[in-house]
Amino acid sequence: MTFESRITRSPRAYDPERGAEARMALPELSGAVAEVIEGAAGSAPYLHGLILKEADWLAGALDDPEAALTAEITRIEALPFDQINGGLRQAKRRVALLSALCDLGGVWGLFEVTGALSLLADRATHVAIRAHVAREITRGKIPGQTEDDIESCGGMFALAMGKHGAGELNYSSDIDLICLFDESRFDGVDQMEARAGFIRATRKAMASLSDLTGEGYVFRTDLRLRPDPSVTPVCFAMEAAERYYESVGRTWERAAYIKARTCAGDMAAGARFLKDLTPFVWRKHLDFNAIRETHDMRLKIRAHKGLGGALCLEGHNMKLGYGGIREIEFFAQTRQLIAGGRDPDLRLRETVPALKVLAEKGWVEAEVAATLGTDYMAHREVEHRLQMLRDQQTHSLPTAPEEFDRLAALMGTTVPEMRAEIAERCERVNALTEDFFAPGEAAPAPELTSEEAEIAARWSTYPCLRTPRAQEIFTRLKPELLHRIQNLDKPSEALTHLDGFLKGLPSGVQLFALFEANPQLIDLILDIVSTAPHLARYLSRNASVLDAVIGGGFFAPWPGRETLAEELAAHLEASGDYERQLDACRRWAKEWHFRVGVHQLRDLITADQAGAQYCDVAAACVAALYPPVVAEFSRKHGTPPGRGAMVLGMGSLGAGRLTAASDLDMIVIYDAGGVEASEGRKPLPSRTYYARLTQALITAITAQTAEGRLYEVDMRLRPSGKQGPVATSFESFMSYQMKEAWVWEHLALTRGHPIAGDPDLCRAVDDFRSDLIAGPKDESRIRQETREMRARLAEAKPGSDWDPKNGPGRMMDIELLAESAALLAGSAEQDIYAQLGAGRATEWLSGDDYALLVETYRLMWRLQSAARLLTGEKLDPEAIGAGGREFLRRSNGAVSMEALSEELRSRSEAAARAIAEILARPVSGG
Repeated sequence: MTFESRITRSPRAYDPERGAEARMALPELSGAVAEVIEGAAGSAPYLHGLILKEADWLAGALDDPEAALTAEITRIEALPFDQINGGLRQAKRRVALLSALCDLGGVWGLFEVTGALSLLADRATHVAIRAHVAREITRGKIPGQTEDDIESCGGMFALAMGKHGAGELNYSSDIDLICLFDESRFDGVDQMEARAGFIRATRKAMASLSDLTGEGYVFRTDLRLRPDPSVTPVCFAMEAAERYYESVGRTWERAAYIKARTCAGDMAAGARFLKDLTPFVWRKHLDFNAIRETHDMRLKIRAHKGLGGALCLEGHNMKLGYGGIREIEFFAQTRQLIAGGRDPDLRLRETVPALKVLAEKGWVEAEVAATLGTDYMAHREVEHRLQMLRDQQTHSLPTAPEEFDRLAALMGTTVPEMRAEIAERCERVNALTEDFFAPGEAAPAPELTSEEAEIAARWSTYPCLRTPRAQEIFTRLKPELLHRIQNLDKPSEALTHLDGFLKGLPSGVQLFALFEANPQLIDLILDIVSTAPHLARYLSRNASVLDAVIGGGFFAPWPGRETLAEELAAHLEASGDYERQLDACRRWAKEWHFRVGVHQLRDLITADQAGAQYCDVAAACVAALYPPVVAEFSRKHGTPPGRGAMVLGMGSLGAGRLTAASDLDMIVIYDAGGVEASEGRKPLPSRTYYARLTQALITAITAQTAEGRLYEVDMRLRPSGKQGPVATSFESFMSYQMKEAWVWEHLALTRGHPIAGDPDLCRAVDDFRSDLIAGPKDESRIRQETREMRARLAEAKPGSDWDPKNGPGRMMDIELLAESAALLAGSAEQDIYAQLGAGRATEWLSGDDYALLVETYRLMWRLQSAARLLTGEKLDPEAIGAGGREFLRRSNGAVSMEALSEELRSRSEAAARAIAEILARPVSGG
């Protein structure tokens, strides 16, 4: 499609003489195209000069602007060294002129224009760097590099920053570059010599781009965004840059790297550098402290540039001023910094697409994002027109009336209309962004009693408030916090619980910033600290789990074990090395663990559902961790001999119900398939291999890393208990279970469930378990040993009034009977209720027995689950406070704690009598 056929608007001519001169230079133009050329030349002296200088080229370029752009890029790529300076300047004139005319004529949209300018900047930078690095290589000044290394610039590369990085250059933009080289190509003293060569090449390349000659310039270059520019050279090693960012990198530098991309030189090295810098830019936790730091940066820019005060269009800075471009960019980038560590979809360089995705993800209201996106593009159009006037890197509106006339002419409108539109947009942008960065002043703190004031006074001595930044944020947060506490039924008790939470909090900046940006979280925290001290202690040690509440999906339906395992496996794969995978697994598990606790605390799920969900999280962790553990172990000792191994969940893990404080009962079973040893750098006999692999798995789960411990593991249910090997061969396991196992071991096996490992072996073990349980058994012996085991448990763990787990007729007693029912029924079911149902189906239990035991167990489980959630220990109603007691009463539908206590006593006594009677009945058929 031709230029003429796509013209949608043209500027009004301002200077008739310049417009006429431009028309005369291109006499063959049609009326519509001539109007654009004449208007552009008449309004902007810069464009007038370009039209006269490039008239012959322009006549052909207008037939197909995209092809003309491509041809110019191809031309400069092939420039010989002695023609680079002139050839690049000619390309800049042509592309700038073509872009301006396509913009003014409506042929290209905003991002096609900025894209064309950015493409030229990319290729011009590459051509300049390549040429001067090539000179250094041919002179032998970059050790070890040959002609084959010239295209990759010997390992040197340039990062495009700012608008260049985003592909959104203005007509007269500087290009911000950071130049680095891959030091891994060089050893010892060679690295220093190479560094000197790259510094020389960088300086000469920047001169090729930015020196003003009779032909003009290509792009003004700015290298000051590099680390510590006052003391570092213009080009230095990747590794030195990484050390800088890891140790002293600041928020503004993180924001700058949102737009960073490799634009020239060794593209592969640049990609590696940016990938390695990902943890610096994109923090693993939601980073609401970035809001305050960005606001401080805004204020410093305004103060430095003298841009404060009310809006005045004369001289108004469209980029940095009130309601300007930078406000929109900061608005988007800050939200990207907050959440981009958790959501890679938010890691976009371009501002308008970033706003769109932020809206899709719920971080910005859709209407706000759309408005800011539209205003951003309109602001950028004004910015372009300002720079078209005289090829100046200006962002400020004119101060003289005649310059406003010129600008309005380029905008294709009148001065009054243009002024009104700009003022309206600036006011709108300011209104939409200012409250995010600088919300209004909080209400004064409420009056406190002397006891409450004494509690609040000691907060400043706690570790979480040891830094000035934490104190600053908490000072703003404190009034809102105290107001919400005063609105509770028992404010003094809530304040005491909050005091305990703050005292145990190791650091506070991120958490307090999170509360300040999301005040609704304060109610959740107060609910937790007032009701569940154990969950509050967990939260104080793992405050980052609150990210999940803000990050979305916290109250979505439960995804299920398989989905969780797949999600975690993908998460671990993306985490990098083994140690990072262990930490990533712990962070992931903490968030899901916290979610289950909150849902249970707020009565969104029952205790039975919570038990299943805690188990899903644990099983997903073991299943997802198993492959990387095996891979890490295999690096040293070779792949697993034979078929491999599997993990059999036992106890509560196998039964599918855990509490907030459960450990994991497991057995590891392997099948070496007759292979005597592994094959690796350090081969091991198969038995030793699997024993050590099991220890590696246990360590992966139990080790205290920077992110804490995942779970405690109990292996005592393996064959021969503590005396047996930690990993059992499948053959030995089958032989033991068929010939040596005690009745209690077969009872325990009824709850065995495969949770990780080789799929074929998992099926084989589960098939064997099912066949064993379904096989013939001695009912009389099972009854007798179950009675004896009950007696031993009653003696060893007699329980207490509020103990739902130990004692006659309580959890362990009912679980033991359920296992006996499943074993006698030949049922492979692992769930307690399903096992009792198997007993009823075979009429070993009557309908009344079944109903009594199921309802009693459900009551006991609710109390046990609540105890572990509220305190992490045994249930003590006096120790959990009023909030905890209310949760117990509410979740059990009891009218009072006294009524709940009486129900616990009466049900356990009835269940104990029923169990004793069931076990004393005559043997079936006897």
